[in-house]
Amino acid sequence: MLQDSLAIFSQLYLVLIHNHVLWLMLFPMLLIFELPLYLLVLTGIFRWSFPTAEQPITHYPFLSFVITCYGEGDDIEITIDTLVEQIYPGQIEILVIVDGASQNRETYLAAKRCKHKHQLARQRKIIVVPKWQRGGRVSSCNAGLAMAKGEVIFSLDGDSSFDNDMAFNMVKHFNDPNTMACGGALRVRNHQTNLLTRLQAIEYMLSIQAGKTGMASWGVLNNISGAFGAFNTAIARQIGGWDTHSAEDLDITIRLMQYKRRYPHYHLSFAPHAIGHTDVPDTLRGLVKQRLRWDGDLLFLFLRKHRHSLTPSLLGWGNFVFTLAYSVIQNILLPIIVAGYTFYIFASFPIKLVIALALMLYLIYLLFSLLLSVIYYFLISERRDDWKAFVWLPLYPIYQYFMRLVTAFAMLNEAIRRSHEESSMAPWWVLKRGKKF
Repeated sequence: MLQDSLAIFSQLYLVLIHNHVLWLMLFPMLLIFELPLYLLVLTGIFRWSFPTAEQPITHYPFLSFVITCYGEGDDIEITIDTLVEQIYPGQIEILVIVDGASQNRETYLAAKRCKHKHQLARQRKIIVVPKWQRGGRVSSCNAGLAMAKGEVIFSLDGDSSFDNDMAFNMVKHFNDPNTMACGGALRVRNHQTNLLTRLQAIEYMLSIQAGKTGMASWGVLNNISGAFGAFNTAIARQIGGWDTHSAEDLDITIRLMQYKRRYPHYHLSFAPHAIGHTDVPDTLRGLVKQRLRWDGDLLFLFLRKHRHSLTPSLLGWGNFVFTLAYSVIQNILLPIIVAGYTFYIFASFPIKLVIALALMLYLIYLLFSLLLSVIYYFLISERRDDWKAFVWLPLYPIYQYFMRLVTAFAMLNEAIRRSHEESSMAPWWVLKRGKKF
C-alpha cells in the first residue's frame, strides 16, 4: 500500500508542478493564511536583525518584579535567586505574592527564607506578600500592581527562572518612552526529559521566540505572555490592571491595543534576548490538559468577552485584520477545519490517496519548519547548541498536526461546556463574582 501511495505522490507532485491553480484547490487555508504568516514572520526577523543604531541606555528605571506563586514549594527560591542576581545596575524590588498562603505554607516559608538570605543584597529588596485566602492569578497580579513602586512592572511565574541579563535586555526596550509593554522569550528548562519536551522546546523557539520577534517587528505582536512580560506601570494602572476570568494575559494585551488606538505613538515590543526558563508538561495527559485550557481560552476571549470590541475603530485596521486572520480564523476556525477535513478525506477517498496527500502536506510543513529553524538559529538564537534540538525537527510537523486536533477539541469543549469557567487559575468564588460572558 505504501508503494502505491508513493506512486500517487509522484504523480501528484508532477501535476502540481505544472498546475499552480491546483495548489489553491488542494491547500487553500495553507496558501491563504499560513504562507502569508510565515512570510510576515520571516521578513520581520530579517527586519529586526538589521536594526538602526541602538541608543545607549541613559536611565535605569526602578523595576518591580511581581512573582505570582501558588504551589511552587522550595522551587520558589530558584526563581527569586535568579532575579536577585540580575546584572542590572538599577534598583529592583521583588514582590513575592503567595496566593492561598494558608494552604501553601511551604512556598510561603521558602520565600521568607530567601528574603532572609538576600537581605544584604545591594539595590535589591524582597517583599513577601501572603494572601491567606486564595484569589487566583489575576488578584495576585493586581496586588503586585497596587504595591509596585517601580516605573516598570514585570509579571512573572513562580515556576520560572531567568538569565542574569534578562532585566538589562528588557529595559533596553523601555529606553523608548513609547513602549507600553514588552514580552520576553521563554525557553523549555526540562527539554531533555523525553521526546514530548524536546518537541515543545522546538515549539517555544519557533512559535514564541522567532514568531513574536517577526510579528513585533511589524507592530502586530498578538500577546504579552502572563508568565514573562513587562509593563509601563503607569499605563498598566491607567487601563485598570488585569481583569478577572481566564487568559488574563491576552485580555490585557487586547486592552493595550485599544489604548494604543487612542494614543498611536505607543507600541508593544518583544525582547528576543530577555530569556526566561520554564518547565513544560512531560506527559501526554499533562500537555493535552494544558492546551485544552490555553486554546479554550482563545475562543472565550475573542468570541465571548471581546467579540464587540474587535473592531477597526478600537484596534486600528492593522491590528484588526491581523487579529481576525491570525487569532480568530487561524487559531480558532482553522483547527476545526483541519479536523473536519481529516474526517472528510478518510471517509471519501481511497486510503492510498489519503497517504499521498498527507505525505505532501508533511513535506511542505517540514520545509517551512526547516527554513524557520535555520533563520532562527543564525539570526536570533543566543545559544550555539540550539542546533541539537533541531535533530528532532522531522517529527515536528506531526506534533503540530496533533496539537491542531487538540485545539479543535478545545474549541468545541469551550463552545459547549464553557470550559474557561473550570479554570484552575482562579477559585470558583472569584469567577462567580466576575461578569459572565
